[in-house]
Amino acid sequence: MAETEELPPREAMDYDVVIVGAGPAGLSAAIRLKQISPDLSVVVIEKGSEPGAHILSGAVIDPIGLDRLLPDWRDDPDQPLKTQVHDDQFYLLTQKSGFRIPNALMPKLMNNHGNFVGSLGNVVRWLAAKAEGLGVEIYPGFAGAELLFGENGEILGVATGDMGVGRDGQPKDSFTRGMELRGKYTLIAEGARGSLAKQIIAKFGLSQGREPQKFGIGFKELWRIDKAKHKAGLVQHSFGWPLASDTGGGSFLYHFDEDYVSIGFVVHLNYSNPTLSPFDEFQRFKTHPQIAPTLEGGTRISYGARALTEGGWQSVPKLTFPGGALLGCAAGFMNVPRIKGSHNAVLSGMLAAEHVAKALEEGRAHDEVASYDAAWRASDIGRDLKPVRNVKPLWSKFGTYIGAPLYGFDMWTNELLGFSLFGTLKHGKPDHACLKPLKDVQRLSYPKLASKLVFDKLSSVFVSNTNHEEDQPVHLKLADPSIPIEKNLPLYGEPARLYCPAGVYEVVYAEEATKSDPRFVINAQNCVHCKTCDIKDPAQNINWVPPEGGGGPNYPNM
Repeated sequence: MAETEELPPREAMDYDVVIVGAGPAGLSAAIRLKQISPDLSVVVIEKGSEPGAHILSGAVIDPIGLDRLLPDWRDDPDQPLKTQVHDDQFYLLTQKSGFRIPNALMPKLMNNHGNFVGSLGNVVRWLAAKAEGLGVEIYPGFAGAELLFGENGEILGVATGDMGVGRDGQPKDSFTRGMELRGKYTLIAEGARGSLAKQIIAKFGLSQGREPQKFGIGFKELWRIDKAKHKAGLVQHSFGWPLASDTGGGSFLYHFDEDYVSIGFVVHLNYSNPTLSPFDEFQRFKTHPQIAPTLEGGTRISYGARALTEGGWQSVPKLTFPGGALLGCAAGFMNVPRIKGSHNAVLSGMLAAEHVAKALEEGRAHDEVASYDAAWRASDIGRDLKPVRNVKPLWSKFGTYIGAPLYGFDMWTNELLGFSLFGTLKHGKPDHACLKPLKDVQRLSYPKLASKLVFDKLSSVFVSNTNHEEDQPVHLKLADPSIPIEKNLPLYGEPARLYCPAGVYEVVYAEEATKSDPRFVINAQNCVHCKTCDIKDPAQNINWVPPEGGGGPNYPNM
């Protein structure tokens, strides 16, 4: 790109509060700000083509957040959550069978009765309409590309990305300069591993004294099934097969509306075998005799993948910095055993809004709203996360078959006694440091499965409705272009080929038979914005930055 001084200046717009990300956290913050003070000017920008376009979640939704934010939401004829959980099932899967864990053995916090099954994307679309009805400005198709800093290093707002830039970095005829959105406070609600949140956490040292953030990759497919097989409100979770004991993860299968099921699979990104393919493990899972009969005869409607924050209580960074705060999954508020985060996203948006509104009322701006960070651990968010804080470390250290009974016991002691016999365990290494060299692992292979329930990556990307303007700079940046071939390929087999759920990364040879002259190819057009490469690359050589606004997946009912 030409130097900034050679470009026309950006136009600027001033607001009381700028919010990056029109997900449940960002929209809840916007709504709560307007509820407290209707005269506040609030803007939300969203990189997806519309609110909800990039939202991917199971989703069984704990309504605690919606009940607080919009107490009459159940009476709204347009509200998108119509199906309540009526049957809650947990299974341990072996290769050929499944063993149901009695509900009586499950800690009460794992009980899903009273929760709702549906599309979080549609909840977000509904929240966006509520926010706009209160006077919030929402601009979809605009990615937060750059942080704006004041003279003392405080955040003044964000700039959206330039549009109409060619692959060579030069402006095209359609070039349009990005906008500067300046706010007295800027709230970052980008979701897991957001590009601006990543910069802010590093710049202000927000993770100092915390454990490394941990992540998983979550896959989801939406199916329409035979109505005779459909059981609205049935929620199934499982762990075990097809993952080995030393690889954490699990699955979900949710029935909702008249004939929809959401089926999904999560693989914890601290896995050690570089030949593991999370996408292929998901496809294998669907062939299990406990799962396949539900899907047989059905139609897959959509597919998506997204990184999840899994570090929990001990990995939440400091939430505030001069000029703003982190919300929702950008802060790491997902509850791992419950596979839920949207309720905490809503609650964190509300909590941040309440503290920011008070600061604005006092005439403050661009300072640190430290009271928000001080408040969350004693709030419902903290009460949700603290009892499960040792689930991830115990699972990671002892594997599925020993770790699961241990973390189940730990959740029970937290629930009954109010404390953990383990204290608060550490996570240890970040996920990118967990891979073992090829020479130290048994290589995994994934032969083609003879099943109509199984798909490849490219056909899956097609039904995610992913699209990017092809003539734009590649948004997956390599700090050192030599590392994939010279280091990652001989040491790990270049694991980006496998951990990416969308076929973005390939190693291409001049002669396949002789494996001569390997080249690392990035098919950025396929990217579903999951951020797994940014997290798992062992050299931390891949930096995900926002592509041109509006690009990426367009998830329906996800």
